[in-house]
Amino acid sequence: MQKLKNITLPKALMVLFLFAMILFTLMPIVFMITASMMSSSQIVRMPFNWIPEGLHWENFAKAIMGNDGTYIFLRNISNSLIVSTTVAITTVMLAALTGYGLAKFKFRGRNTVFMMIMATMMIPFEAIMIPLYMVVMVLRIQNSYIGLILPFLVSAFGIFQMKQYLTTFPTEFLDAARVDGMGEFGIFTRIVFPNCKPVIATLAILSFRGQWDNLLWPLLVSQSDKMKTIPQYISNFALERSTDEGAMMAAALLASIPMFLLFMSLTKYFIGGSAVYESRKG
Repeated sequence: MQKLKNITLPKALMVLFLFAMILFTLMPIVFMITASMMSSSQIVRMPFNWIPEGLHWENFAKAIMGNDGTYIFLRNISNSLIVSTTVAITTVMLAALTGYGLAKFKFRGRNTVFMMIMATMMIPFEAIMIPLYMVVMVLRIQNSYIGLILPFLVSAFGIFQMKQYLTTFPTEFLDAARVDGMGEFGIFTRIVFPNCKPVIATLAILSFRGQWDNLLWPLLVSQSDKMKTIPQYISNFALERSTDEGAMMAAALLASIPMFLLFMSLTKYFIGGSAVYESRKG
């Protein structure tokens, strides 16, 4: 009772606001989970009943089989896994190398190079989409993993994130390693990179999610059903004359599992690394 008396009106309003934001954020997820176990008629019924009238597990079988029963879902989700994982790995590695060079090496034009990299973030993807597609056509890499991956190997935002994080990295550790005779590559792989787990985890999740949700570029590059990604697969349900909303929600739920697992597996680095980052700033 004493704790309840200490709660002021502003604190109570803040708690209510945060609770409302949590509900607002979780509502689409709850809708996807419940709708994946409903029939199509139950999903489109108004007002929407959040409790399924019987569990329609066949929606998941339909989601995996696809509209044509070819089980192309397995191939499409494999394509997304390959593309997203490759882009996440290359983005982290190249951003870490570039960010380390910009943060810890002094050379003429360093700030100019950094500003030019940052300037590319101001260019929307839609502005360079057609030139990129023409390059892909000239190189004849459409309907291939190279065509899906190549434009996203390097991230300007990733370089910015790595550079800002490594700016706070103690230079004394690097100087001590150089005095001991360690080369720059050894310093990067043994000292710098292992101590960047928080920013690596953040960048890996953002890069993976960006490609996992990417629909526009695969629509241009992947015309073959075998090279389509999971967003294209889900969108195909909406293109059917008779849409199966239950199967579409089941496919969306299955497609969310890899992203959820990646986030949960890397969450500890956010929690454990934030305190280290704050202590460096102090």
